[in-house]
Amino acid sequence: MFSLNEETGDDWWEVEALYDLCFAPGREALSSYRLREGVAPVPELCLVAREEGILAGAIRFWPVLVGESRVLLLGPVAVHPTHQGEGLGGFLILESLDRARDLGWQRAMLVGDEPYYGRFGFHRLEGVEMPPPTNPARVLGVALADGAWDGITGQVTRCA
Repeated sequence: MFSLNEETGDDWWEVEALYDLCFAPGREALSSYRLREGVAPVPELCLVAREEGILAGAIRFWPVLVGESRVLLLGPVAVHPTHQGEGLGGFLILESLDRARDLGWQRAMLVGDEPYYGRFGFHRLEGVEMPPPTNPARVLGVALADGAWDGITGQVTRCA
């Protein structure tokens, strides 16, 4: 049984250690990290899943701009290796997207594999350009409201 809570300052280093464990060295050199520098995450959407107090998974979201439109940038999401394959990652994604919808966010995006994220409603975004060296086929988005991505194109930039 997992407990799900908003990430707090006390969770930060433990979450960072989980991301280090789950992702390749140099993860912070990715273009998506440049969009996060100096920008606070969306605290209501940064969630931690614990089992008996032990961190099992975490997800974070950051505000970005696509052209002039505000968008949520999902990531990273990670599940501890001892819990992978249990559906926890999917649960974190779906729960956080529901919360984002409830908070009035219109759209979310990420850089990832469409076969995995497609089952959560993400699809390739045409005309949305992440900073290089991002593969355009991996730039995915989901509408949290009907038609939310209609006409949204341009460079992805940091929110001020």
